[in-house]
Amino acid sequence: MKKTNVEFLYEWLDETTEMLHMNEPYLDRLMLTMETLHLDEPAPGIPDKAKTHMQKMLDGVDLKQLKSEDIRNAIQLAVIKGMKDSTQQQHLITPETIALIIAYLAAKFNQDRTPTVLFDPVSGSANLLTAVLEQMPEQTAAYAAEVDPTLVQLAVLNANLQKKEIEFFHQDSLQPMLLDPVDMVVADLPVGYYPDDVQAASFELNSEEGHAYAHHLMIEQSLRYTKAGGYLIFIVPAFLFESDQAGKLRDFIRTHAHIVGMLSLPESAFKDKRHQKSILILQKKGETTHAPKQPLLVQFPSFKDHNAVASVMVQMNNWFKTYQSKKQE
Repeated sequence: MKKTNVEFLYEWLDETTEMLHMNEPYLDRLMLTMETLHLDEPAPGIPDKAKTHMQKMLDGVDLKQLKSEDIRNAIQLAVIKGMKDSTQQQHLITPETIALIIAYLAAKFNQDRTPTVLFDPVSGSANLLTAVLEQMPEQTAAYAAEVDPTLVQLAVLNANLQKKEIEFFHQDSLQPMLLDPVDMVVADLPVGYYPDDVQAASFELNSEEGHAYAHHLMIEQSLRYTKAGGYLIFIVPAFLFESDQAGKLRDFIRTHAHIVGMLSLPESAFKDKRHQKSILILQKKGETTHAPKQPLLVQFPSFKDHNAVASVMVQMNNWFKTYQSKKQE
């Protein structure tokens, strides 16, 4: 059976990365492979003894023949392999099906906003952001922030190989940013405590005792950098509104935003029920905004049940038709 383009490129990336017999983690070697592919010549840092073989490997691949989605999916598989060997807790990647749902939602909410400025404050390796960009108009401007140095390097290379124009900030996204307010935020929020109590004190959602929740602060920070009327699409823990600080979060959101939708993702999509996620959709309040009479509330079935998922998508499409018509009244 003939290999798909994704299988071909993933195997090329993996084989080429494994060929680099260097005392470096897989992700670091993968970055050299990706840079080599982008430059179309052995990247600086490739050992001299490997350069000849690397050049031969390059002769066997032509990026011009591959779609950006194929490139993104192949890189995603290689990054996932590297993350399995990583000891860094933050080295995670947004599952493909969930990334595609976010991309669908972003495109739907962007129907009457062209051009658009998009921002991912916790971009990781940029799998989610580039998946969303694939569904947005070509003139969409994109920004991303990531504190982890390995992930931000992977993200830059990922964007370059897909020919996606993204401006990256290598920084803690809860610190002040040199960024004008954007039209839309998409983010797979990191879950846990934020250790910088001094910086956390500048947020309304700071905890009165102990560390604040990083995912709560990230929602507040994202709203700061969103235009009035702009949308925010977050992947959040399923227990978001059940934690000890949930009441404060609810009050904050009620004051500053409209809850447009809440999509519960299937438990079967996660290895551990404790890690189950949902998708939260907000609209930042503005002079002309209104809360939807009926928010988009969805309970996704197992992603393996294609007929049930298709039925849910039909319901969502119908909801968007009503939502868009109400906005125009």
